[in-house]
Amino acid sequence: MAADEGDSLGGRLGRYAKVGSSVGGLAVKLAGQRYLGFALDRDKHAGELKAALGGLKGPLMKAAQLLATIPDALPPEYARELAQLQANAPAMGWAFVRRRMASELGPDWQAKFARFDKEASFAASLGQVHRATLPDGTDVACKLQYPDMASALEADLNQLKVVFAVGQRFDPAIRTDEIHAEITMRLREELDYRREAKHVGLYRHMLRTEPNVHVPDVVASHSTDRLLTMSWLAGGPLLDWKSRSQDEKDALAVNMFRAWYVPFYSYGVIHGDPHLGNYTVRPDGSVNLMDFGCVRIFPPRFVRGSIELYRALMADDEARAVAAYEDWGFTGLSREMIAVLNRWAAFLYGPLMDDRPRRLTEGMAEGYGREMAQNVFGELRKMGGVRPPREFVFMDRAAIGLGAVFIHLRASINWHRLFEGMIEGFDMDALAARQDVALKEVGLA
Repeated sequence: MAADEGDSLGGRLGRYAKVGSSVGGLAVKLAGQRYLGFALDRDKHAGELKAALGGLKGPLMKAAQLLATIPDALPPEYARELAQLQANAPAMGWAFVRRRMASELGPDWQAKFARFDKEASFAASLGQVHRATLPDGTDVACKLQYPDMASALEADLNQLKVVFAVGQRFDPAIRTDEIHAEITMRLREELDYRREAKHVGLYRHMLRTEPNVHVPDVVASHSTDRLLTMSWLAGGPLLDWKSRSQDEKDALAVNMFRAWYVPFYSYGVIHGDPHLGNYTVRPDGSVNLMDFGCVRIFPPRFVRGSIELYRALMADDEARAVAAYEDWGFTGLSREMIAVLNRWAAFLYGPLMDDRPRRLTEGMAEGYGREMAQNVFGELRKMGGVRPPREFVFMDRAAIGLGAVFIHLRASINWHRLFEGMIEGFDMDALAARQDVALKEVGLA
């Protein structure tokens, strides 16, 4: 990493000034309400927070989007507003691209491509993607990180505590320390393009026998700490499939389900950011995965807990459910807490327990899932509060994001049989061995 692109004090101070002027004033309003009795319109204040964050590129934007998907991390007014944030800030111009490409691949970088598009194909919160062609005719995607992101990250992680304070001002029982720690680790990883290249290799290994899921190749000769070049995967937006036949939409939903959950139940790995910009669909309904910055590797016991809780609910076995929660990292649960958690789990696993084709949201009003989660976590707080295990942050993100895809498609599938086929013969020791081999193969062990 170039000296001027690392985490620098000057870079952090500049970011503090930019972010702090937006977020800090909103925090003052909160403090005034709590300690001085000022009236505060929470809906209006939440809208102001969304507006303040919406003009920022970088990690805080990404973290705010993530927070909106975590049940009870923020009051509902704030979660609703932040969920509307879109990481679609305008791309950096050609002058930036020329300078950055020269710093990554040398002053003769253009000679290393037969063609390089000046306009970005995609622009997100941490970087932008340009389509290019190598001298041998291979079409590639060049993912280029925005300048000074390391300093922005460290500054934004501190400002993130202010965003968390929004929730804790209103309800001190909300415990967000583990959520902050998990987001910190994952966002630092997302700036490491060398690590992301390893994630690509990991997914190629895990999905090598899945004919309906495609993962790009990394072009190592054209990749650095802040530039990741991968083969270009051609496809269209998932939303274009909403008008297809029900059979086509259902087949696409199955492909998406396998793309996310074969890695989890076979290797203990989840893609933690399944939003619409991270995949495309080929004409045959197969899926292209394209962004691998947000990948979470779980201990094998966490995967076992996910399966054991399902089995416990199917058998109405409370002791087995408690053991599953302990696998997940919950501790000190009273019988009352277990009863509330079981109600939440029965909602989450409901479609998997129903042996018939059905839609995920069958019989539910819009927004029922978030309302259910808020009620459950509210009851747990009244009982003394439960600190959510770190693993839940991105597991929830994946489940909510993927569920939204199935709802968009109005997919009607026998989720029970799909899931049973995936977990048949599960053995935690075998998963641990597969995980170890895969991580060593790509240099992540």
